Amino acid sequence: MAEAERIIGTPEIPDAEGTDEGGSTAADAAVNAGRGKRKILVLLSVAVVAYLLDLVTKMIVVAKLEHQPPIGIVGDWLQFRAIRNAGAAFGFGEAFTVIFTIIAAGVIVVIVRLARKLYSLPWAIALGLLLGGALGNLTDRLFRAPGVFEGAVVDFIAPKHFAVFNLADSAIVCGGILIVILSFKGLDPDGTVHKD
Repeated sequence: MAEAERIIGTPEIPDAEGTDEGGSTAADAAVNAGRGKRKILVLLSVAVVAYLLDLVTKMIVVAKLEHQPPIGIVGDWLQFRAIRNAGAAFGFGEAFTVIFTIIAAGVIVVIVRLARKLYSLPWAIALGLLLGGALGNLTDRLFRAPGVFEGAVVDFIAPKHFAVFNLADSAIVCGGILIVILSFKGLDPDGTVHKD
């Protein structure tokens, strides 16, 4: 019997004071669960705002700006110009639209899995930006012409001497930069800080 318990493992059972073998109490577990739920709520809120802003701006661009001359915002340094991009950023890889669609879906799955152990507010914001941006461009790839998994993304922000992009791209880049900063600072998604 002892051998079976050693192989299978026994669950951590709180002692009389309500602590488990790791020294945490049931109250600590409840507090951490509440903190985790709040961080997930932040992640989802940021993702929804980023997604809706991207969706609404693309609808306006398609309705008002497509097949029209560019609109100068800051002279010719910044314009709004509607284009359809079947590739990745900077128009790269237009022959690989299906692959980019699968990658975007994979990013979403990874973020959802990470959310289960999320206790850091900055990470919640960063992952929310990534999730909202990935969903925004994935929506285009699924529902815009020429067809499912091959749709072209609507881009419209055109700085001079730079690629044309959209708000989803901006959210992804900002989320990515924030993740790099958090990683350099040693802050993990679960809220722990490590020094390398």
